[in-house]
This record gives sequence, structure tokens and C-alpha cells, in this order.
Amino acid sequence: MTHNLKTRIGRLNDVLCAVNMLNWDARTQMPAGGAQTRGHQVATLLGIARDMILDPAMQAAVDAGGDDPAAAVVRAAIAHHARLPADLLRAQAEQATVAGAVWAQARATSDFALFQPHLETVVALARESAAALGSDGHPYDPMVQIYEPGETAASLSAFFTQLRAGILPVLDHARSQPAPRTDFLYRDYAPALQQQFAAGTAQALGYDFARGRLDTAVHPFEVSATRNDVRITSRWPRNYLPMSIFGCIHEVGHALYEQGVDPAHTRGAFATDMIGLYAVGGTSFGMHESQSRLLENHVGRTPAFWAVHFPRLRDTFPDQLRDVSVTEFVAAINRVEPGPIRVQADELTYDLHIMLRVRIEMALMDGSLAVADIPQAWREGMRDDLGVAVTDDAQGCLQDVHWSSGYIGSFPTYTIGNATAAQLMAHFDAAHPAIRSALNKADTGPLRAALSDTVWQHGRARTRVEMLADVGASANDPQPYLRYLSLKFGAP
Repeated sequence: MTHNLKTRIGRLNDVLCAVNMLNWDARTQMPAGGAQTRGHQVATLLGIARDMILDPAMQAAVDAGGDDPAAAVVRAAIAHHARLPADLLRAQAEQATVAGAVWAQARATSDFALFQPHLETVVALARESAAALGSDGHPYDPMVQIYEPGETAASLSAFFTQLRAGILPVLDHARSQPAPRTDFLYRDYAPALQQQFAAGTAQALGYDFARGRLDTAVHPFEVSATRNDVRITSRWPRNYLPMSIFGCIHEVGHALYEQGVDPAHTRGAFATDMIGLYAVGGTSFGMHESQSRLLENHVGRTPAFWAVHFPRLRDTFPDQLRDVSVTEFVAAINRVEPGPIRVQADELTYDLHIMLRVRIEMALMDGSLAVADIPQAWREGMRDDLGVAVTDDAQGCLQDVHWSSGYIGSFPTYTIGNATAAQLMAHFDAAHPAIRSALNKADTGPLRAALSDTVWQHGRARTRVEMLADVGASANDPQPYLRYLSLKFGAP
């Protein structure tokens, strides 16, 4: 790579890291009154990033770069952004910040009408983007490809159809089993002590606090400004303990990916999403979700993990857990019980939550569903898919932050992540049995080393499809995931 191209990419990454920090602040520290001006600030920086990509001097640097892989990344970004008007990018950035603040208010009061006009603008801008980018298929295609390159409405529908057919019999079987005791999960747990326990868990899982921090947010997230500054958040509801624990473990999975990117990629093309204008080392949202869901479920919900960590949890909350055994705790956190909240969903119902969101997103993009009709469509979908009655919009269509952020097209990546995590673990079990032996002692060191070699170190230099091929797997193959679920919850 030429020095000129490297310098220009580094400066672009700097700008996008600054955007990440402004967004982190907006979701953790910023007063509510700052939303509109913060939107202007983020929009200005994203406009600068776009201008840097489309600068003729960047094109000249790319031309001089020849066949260099980094030059190819920039070349694709130039082609993408040349199709999107600058005013559209600014409008999306400004709207995302304002809509995010309004969403938080609407969620707190279960007031969809408050959020509706902002979501209508988000959807209109997404449709405008899809039209500008162009597609021979569904208008959803250009949106999902921002987050998971190569996927389409058709490919996702086929994948979800197979997965749904495999999950439902296992779900029916699991629901026929005696329900575990769960009363203790809803006792009074002091938020400060929850955060203290979460921090200790994050450190035990390998999260480097010298390059990170743990904060509070309405909706848990991870964000980075290079591998040297990777921040996580969770939330600490007094009356539901698993939310804080698994929210934190999930975000640690994301953070380990970012902290594990090869230092050689720092400020480079393979730690910069030049299409989505996002400083990130993960190759796609789906691969990123595979790391968070792997740690959350394949590690964090296992008896072996809690054999080591439950004593520490009981020491933190001696009164609340005095009458609870580790066996009861593990059974409770793995219970199968359809409910309204995605982030509280068990492993068998989680993907049904995702499928509902994706159906709604596709309908919004093709115009067959109006934003005003989302609450009703949501209630009907939850009733039909999960047998759950949604009583208010805070527990329904207002529960997730994604749409307020403009992330239409990102929800499929959660299920892609679940499937990818199962594929990786199936490979490790077959090829590296020492990893499972260590996990049976709650030692994640060998697993982290394997994930570093297979996934983390590459940053964005290798695609999800390529990394799966490295371990003999095919993208969007649901079978390893279905086998994992059947083994864990019992085949019907």
C-alpha cells in the first residue's frame, strides 16, 4: 500500500472513530436536550467522511494502489457512495440522533404515537437509500447488504423457513417439560452490585479494561475507537437479574472481537466499514453477532461456567440467592418460556422474535405495511408466532433501539450470528477437543485463542463466508445450529 493511501485511510478511520465516541456519549452521558445539536455534529462528521472517500485525491491514491486489497476496499466504497446524495447521508445522520432521543422517551412511556413521525422519516430515508443504491430484487436487499454483504430478502426467507421448521418441534417438546423454578430471578438486586458482578465477569472472560470500560445504557451496546478503546454497556433492572448478566456477556463477546483485531489493521482499511461509515474491526454484523451469541449462550449459559461463577454471584447477593442452588440457577436461566422481550428470550424463541422483525422490515421497505400499523402487526405476529399477548408498545415494537438508529436491515444478522456461532463451535468440538475440555472447567482461554486465529485477528480482511469455509462450513447452513438446539433442549 502506498503511504498516501495509508494516510488517507487512517484519517478516514479517525473521523469515524470520533463519530463512534459521539454516539457512545449520546447513549450514555448526553443530556436529552443535546439530541438535535448532536445530530448536526454526527452528520457533519459523516459528511466529511463521505467527502474524504469521494475526494478525487482518494481516487488517485486508489489508482496508484493497484491490486492492493486495501485499494479494492476503497474502490468499492467510492462506487457505493457515489450513488448516494450527500443530503441523504446528512438527513439520515441527523434523524438517527434525534429519533434515538425520542425513542427513549417513547419507550419509557409506551407512547408509539410520539415516536411514529420520527420512524416514518427513518423508513422514508431508508427507501430513498434503497432506490439510490438500486436492486434487481426486493427493496430490502440494499439495506441488509450494508450489514451482511451478499444476503437478500430471498436468501434470508429461505434460511428462516428452514430454521423455523427445525425449531418449532424442539420448542414444542421443551415446553412440554416441567417448568423450572424462576422466582429468585425477580427479587430485588441492587444495580450497583449487578454492575460490580458484571465487571468481574467481563474480566474473567478476557475483556481488557485497560482498553475498555463498562457503562450504563438504556439498551446494551458495544462501540470502539480502534482496538485500543473498546467500550461496553449494559443495564441493571432491579427486578430481573439475567438482563444485566447476559447483556454484559453478550457485549463482551463483541468487545473481544474488536480488542482481538490484529494491531496491524489499526486505523486501516480492515478496521473501517467504508460502506456503512463505521469504525469497526468485525467483518460483518452477522459475524459480530456470532461472537456475542457464542459467548452468551455456548459459554455463559452452561453448567460448567456457573459451577465456577455462581459462588461469586451468591457472595454478591447472599440474601436474594440464599435458597438457590447452582443447579436451580442454571435451569432458570435456560428455561423455555415465550415472552414479549427479545433480549430476555430463551434460545428456542429468540429467532422467532427476529423473524417477526424482519417480516415487518421487509413490509416497510416494499410499502405493504405503514409505520402507523406496526403496533398491530407486532401484536398479531407475537400472538401467532409465540402465543404471547403484547399489552403495551414498550414491551412490543418500542423495545429495540435499532429502528431509531436507522438500522433497518440489521435484525437478520442476529440469527445469522446464532447459526454461525453453532458452526464455529461444531468445528472446534471436532477439530480441537481441548477447547471443550477447558470450557468444562470454565476456562475460556483455549476458546479465545481459537477464535483469535479463526476470526478476530483478520478484522475485515476476510469475509464471513471465507472464514466459515476455512472451518469447512457453509454460510446460512442451519443444521449445526439445529443440532445444537436439539441436543441442549431434547429432540422431540
